[in-house]
Amino acid sequence: MSRNRISTAAPLRPSLRSGLRGVSVAAATSRGKIVTIKVEDIQKLRKKTGVGIMDAKTALKETKGNLEKAIELLRKKGLSKAQKRANREAKEGIVSSYIHAGGRVGAMVELLTETDFVAKTDGFKGLAYNIAMQVAAMDPEYATVEDIPKNVIEKEKEIEREKLRKEKKPDDIINKILDGKMENYYKEIVLIKQPFIKDEKKTIEDLIAEAVTKLGENIKIGRFARFQIK
Repeated sequence: MSRNRISTAAPLRPSLRSGLRGVSVAAATSRGKIVTIKVEDIQKLRKKTGVGIMDAKTALKETKGNLEKAIELLRKKGLSKAQKRANREAKEGIVSSYIHAGGRVGAMVELLTETDFVAKTDGFKGLAYNIAMQVAAMDPEYATVEDIPKNVIEKEKEIEREKLRKEKKPDDIINKILDGKMENYYKEIVLIKQPFIKDEKKTIEDLIAEAVTKLGENIKIGRFARFQIK
């Protein structure tokens, strides 16, 4: 089935700016070595991840000032915090919508959290809007992997397995290749597994995890729908 997708060019949200420039912060590692952390790097890390000053500084210290490694570390920590909060009840939230230029494609998303207070914050509203934009652009079919019916997964696996058998691949190799093919399949049809259209280094799952870390509550996608005039 052909999938109509759109591209967006909405700018990323500007980060908070600090008057401190060209300043360095000295921080000691667990081994007693001094690592010089540039304030510019702290600002860059906050802009990319949305974390607070102390979290950004700590991540840079732990990664010896390596910005890319610090981003990855914060993402892993964010996912860990999100998983710990995943069982909390999320009954509050908002419905957000996105209409693409021209008015022929649009989407609505129900984003849920624990309290009405968090649901009314700009950060939560911005997240809901970005997810609605993602739905409009990428046309996912399911919110999570768990939402996919088992028979659909098994059918896809069997199709890919049969292709690999025709290529005379041994069974142990087939299983390894199959895992990678299924991951790519999930990126196509599962919303939280898709690369974020504004920053493809992140997935929607990463985006939600960052918001959970920043806002301190469980966040999950409820229902969503996409509309297109063909």
